[in-house]
Amino acid sequence: MFIVILTYKKSLQEVEQHLTEHNAFLDKHYALGKFVVSGRKEPRTGGVIMANAASRAELDTILKEDPFALHDIAEYDIVEFMPTKAAKNFSAFKALE
Repeated sequence: MFIVILTYKKSLQEVEQHLTEHNAFLDKHYALGKFVVSGRKEPRTGGVIMANAASRAELDTILKEDPFALHDIAEYDIVEFMPTKAAKNFSAFKALE
């Protein structure tokens, strides 16, 4: 499991120009079961994605498709973790012991 923290490198005006494409990218990876939850940071300086990729290499490949990456809109900080406790609705993502 991964937490991806996006930080905008460009103005919000430039972010907005690519937001529709970015949302389509998110929708694609939700449909494929790779993204669990996402949203913008407050204040609006970037966003957060929780990803259920099989490996860091798979996640890196996915993120290269993001229009925010393609247009150099955001930088990505990635944290890998092994979920061992979860709320009932998230229990399918716990690591097997």
